[in-house]
Amino acid sequence: MKFFQNELKLDPATRGFHLITQKVLHAIPEIETINKGQLQVFIKHTSASLTINENADPTVRTDFESHFNVLVPENASYYKHVFEGSDDMPAHIKASLLDTSITIPIANGSLNLGIWQGIYLCEHRNRGGARQLVITAYGV
Repeated sequence: MKFFQNELKLDPATRGFHLITQKVLHAIPEIETINKGQLQVFIKHTSASLTINENADPTVRTDFESHFNVLVPENASYYKHVFEGSDDMPAHIKASLLDTSITIPIANGSLNLGIWQGIYLCEHRNRGGARQLVITAYGV
């Protein structure tokens, strides 16, 4: 069994859902040496998240952002954690609704994603800053 692990620092992104599949692949080229295995991507933050979804039509990412803003509004009167801005507590909730980690099968040296699937960075803060990912590939 082979194990590879690298960290990837993503430049600050605007609030929203961003395709990062190619950045992840560039950060761990060792995937090409794995015939059968798994790729795990973990984000080291509490106000951003990861998910897998549509990689072709950018309106899907726009609709995700719009829907999550309705689902988890800013300035809710019951929020107590407000000292970092009106987008902070909603960002924590959104990150928990999605996830901090995703796992993707590796087959024949490539990610075994569906044809229309890509990895999203879900940036839930207006000014979230750089984001750090831990990328682990393992298999035979």
